[in-house]
Amino acid sequence: MSTDTRTTQPAQAPRLRKPSWKDPRLLIGILLVLASTAGVIALLESQNTTAEVYSARRDIAVGSALTPEDLVAVPVRLGDSGGSYLPVSEGIPDGAVLTRLVAEGELLPAAALGRRDELNRKPVGLTVEDPLPSGTGPGDRVDVWVSARTDTNSFEEPRLLLEAAEVAELTEGESALGASSSTLVQVLVEDAAMPDLLDALSNDARIAVVLNLGAGS
Repeated sequence: MSTDTRTTQPAQAPRLRKPSWKDPRLLIGILLVLASTAGVIALLESQNTTAEVYSARRDIAVGSALTPEDLVAVPVRLGDSGGSYLPVSEGIPDGAVLTRLVAEGELLPAAALGRRDELNRKPVGLTVEDPLPSGTGPGDRVDVWVSARTDTNSFEEPRLLLEAAEVAELTEGESALGASSSTLVQVLVEDAAMPDLLDALSNDARIAVVLNLGAGS
């Protein structure tokens, strides 16, 4: 019996060819890398771009006509939200008034601008004897309760007339001894609720203003 002394030679691995500049796969890969790099650079540049917009120099109440004295120009980086605020380059629109309170230091939103004839809320002054909690001010929400006067000079059960009305202004009164005697609260009243409130005021109804902590501003 003969023995086969031949050995099996290992198969040679195929040689890798150097990619050619004419290979379309290589060109597509390079284009994708360049496009990705350009997108990242553009994003970083947009985030680092500053623009001047208006900021409130002090609290500005609803219905106030805007003047240069109310505003200050500030450079900010807004990115994609830049269109939400009034740029200094456009100036203050003629006849523009605020449709909501803009607090001191707040950037002026473009959506907060309107015209006086578009306002559906108007300030009404309510004098209340019971002081509101310390720190209550413009922008807070209050409920207004009314107790109508009866023919016998007493008062009916209180009913809720205005819910979550916005405070436009608040002024503390002082007595002769310097102590707080009453508070004048300017609340913003929608046109639909105005007749009932004015009727209550003209008929000497008892008015109570209660801070509404659960209402959003």
